[in-house]
Order: sequence, then structure tokens, then C-alpha cells
Amino acid sequence: MTPKILASARQGLMLPALVLLPLFALMPAAAAEDAPLGGDLTALVDYATARHPELAGRHFEAEAAQARVEPAGALPDPRFQLELMDATNTLSGRGASLVPGEVGTTRYRVIQAIPFPGKRDLRSAVASAQAGQVEAQQLATRVELVARLKTAFARHYQAAGQRQILDGTLSLLGALEPIVLMRYGVGLVPQQDAIRVQSEITNLRVELLEAERRQRDAAARLNASLPRPADAPLAVPAALPAVPERLMLSDLRTRMADNSPEVARLRRGVDAAAHARALTYKERYPDFALALTNNRPRSGTDSWDVMFELNIPLQQSARRAREREAEHMADAADARVDAALAALEGRIGEAWAGFESSRDKARLLRSTLLPQAEAAYQAAEAGYETGRVNFNTLIEAERLILRTRLALLDAEVERFIRVVDIEQLTGAPL
Repeated sequence: MTPKILASARQGLMLPALVLLPLFALMPAAAAEDAPLGGDLTALVDYATARHPELAGRHFEAEAAQARVEPAGALPDPRFQLELMDATNTLSGRGASLVPGEVGTTRYRVIQAIPFPGKRDLRSAVASAQAGQVEAQQLATRVELVARLKTAFARHYQAAGQRQILDGTLSLLGALEPIVLMRYGVGLVPQQDAIRVQSEITNLRVELLEAERRQRDAAARLNASLPRPADAPLAVPAALPAVPERLMLSDLRTRMADNSPEVARLRRGVDAAAHARALTYKERYPDFALALTNNRPRSGTDSWDVMFELNIPLQQSARRAREREAEHMADAADARVDAALAALEGRIGEAWAGFESSRDKARLLRSTLLPQAEAAYQAAEAGYETGRVNFNTLIEAERLILRTRLALLDAEVERFIRVVDIEQLTGAPL
């Protein structure tokens, strides 16, 4: 194998190394405006949040919950009563009648129920807290949707990157194959070398088919997160968005406790339970009713009556049971917040540990193992050219570079996904 040909093969092998840079910059710049959705994560997020039916449903639920606040604290509708006194007209000797004014006395009464002072405000407060819960759930749904979308975007990028790396390695072996066959034809290398290079090419083609399948699956999942048809065209992501180099776990805990959508929803539930408990204790006091009655006798002068009514909170046993229920519901709401914080503490610790591990792994692969693998390949290549090493050594060196680049890609994607997990737990981008 001549040095010129080997140098050309090295250039083919180095091409996949660009996978963690703008590895998909092969797309024509002139077609950027007409490129299909999928290359830019910000555009994907905007598209999904504007069109996703799940988020639209949460929005309408939040609007409905907010609309319930005002009627919760409103006065009950007044009641109107029509009373026909002496409808049989016994006193007047006339025939029975159900027509107002044709009976002994017709009474027109308007009654307005009035809750005990403070009850209406508490009912409004309960409804407002419940509306806050629905709004927090809407935010949690949006954060979860964006997290799913970002994860699907990263998996699509990963699958496309794996395919690109395998393509580059296959191109390298494709350039080596005729050279090895030529050297085998003139008796410079054993038949085993020719068989090995062909088997390696076949293995890579099988791996490439699997990579193509993974890319199709990833594209379908990304389309489902948008939502779009599974086979809708998608651009290949150019790169993953930048992520922080370091994250402090103590800062993440604080952000989670302050901004987590799940904790916010449960805390609004605590408020609702507290107001419901106060309202239950307020039910110890009676509600009132005022009535104004116009009396119209068939023959005589109209008169007016004023009535005051109140209910008597007599069923104390049932009332105390409802108060105990309200107390327990308030305690349960507090416990749910504590349980959620404990669960989130474990999840954010796991996500942070995964981020740290992936970052360190990527740094080690990029700065140490990949240069070592490339140096080993160059040494094996030079040794094979002079006959000091066999072809198996060269192939193993090539395989080491392939595994290292794939592992580096996986580590970079895993680090990004861990950041996405942390963002979902903290409720805001880092």
C-alpha cells in the first residue's frame, strides 16, 4: 500500500471525527429557508407549543378554572314566590281560581339568600387556588412537552451521527479493499487479509442498516412530539445546543424547590385545602335570607311584609366530621408537597450525577482516548505498509477509532439529555 493511498484513506477516516462539530453542514446553504423542520431546536419548540393538542387542552382547562372563580364568590340568585291565598275563594263565595288577583289574597315574594360574612371570600379563595393548580399543571405539561421534544431531537441527532460515522468508516474500508486485494493478488499478503476486509465491510453494512432504522425510529418519535405524521420530512440536526460546562447541585436544588411545576401545583393544592378548611369551620355560623312580600287582596289595600330567615347549624356531629375531614385533607396536601420534594431530590441528584459522568467521559474520550486511537491506527497503518504488522492489527485499530467516536457521540448526547431532565425538574432552561 503506497503512502499516498494510505494518506487518502486516512482523510476518509478523519471525516467522521467532525460528527461532534457541525457534522451535517453538508446541506446547501441556499436551501436553508426551504429546509424541512427539524434542524433548529428553537423552531421545533415554537412549532410544538403552538400546535400541540395536549397543551391546547390544558390551556382551555386553565381558562375554565379561572372562569369559576367569580361565580364561586357570588351571591346566590334571588328566588321569587307567588302565593295564592284562599285559592278556593271560600270567603267570597266565588269559584276556585288559580289566576292572581282572582283569589282572596295574592302574595308576591322575593327572597335573597345571604351567606355568613367571610364565606363568599373563602369560596373565591378556594376556586382561585384550584385555578392556580390547573395553571401549574398547564405549565408542567408544557415543560414536559418541551423536554420530550428536546430528548427526541437529541436522539435524532445521535442516530444521524452514528450513521455518519459508520458511513465514513465504510468509505475507509471501501478504499482499503481494492488495495488489499491487489496485494493479495501479487502474493504480498495472505488470503486472510482479503477475507477479513470483506467481512468487515459486510459487518459495517449491517451496522449501517441498523443505524438507518434507528434514525427512522428517532425521526418518527420526533414527529410524534410535534405532532406531525410519522413520515413527515425532517432536516438532520446540525448540532446539539450548547449546555453548561458545570452545574452545582445546591443551586439546582434551590431552583427546583422554587420553580418546579409539580411542586407549584401541589403548593396551590395546599392553599386550596387551607381555604377549604377555613370555609368548613365557617360553616358553624348560620346563613341568612331576606324576603320582601307584596300582599294584594282581591278587595282591599296592598301591604308589604319583610322577612328575615336563618338556618340553624344544629347537626353538630356531621359538622365536626366535615371539619375533621378538612383537617386531614390539609395535612395530606402538606404531605404531598414533602413527598414530591423528596422524590424530586432523588431525581435531580440522579440527573446531576449523570451529567457529571457524561461530561467527564466525553472529555476523556475527546482529549485522551480518541487521539490515542488515531495514533494507534497510524502506527498500525505504517507497520502494515512495511509488513511489520498484520492486517488484523490494522482492522482492530480502525475498530477502536470507530468505537471511540461512537462512544464520544453517545456521551455528548447523554450529557444533553441529562440537562433536559434537569430543566424539566427545575421548570426553566439552564
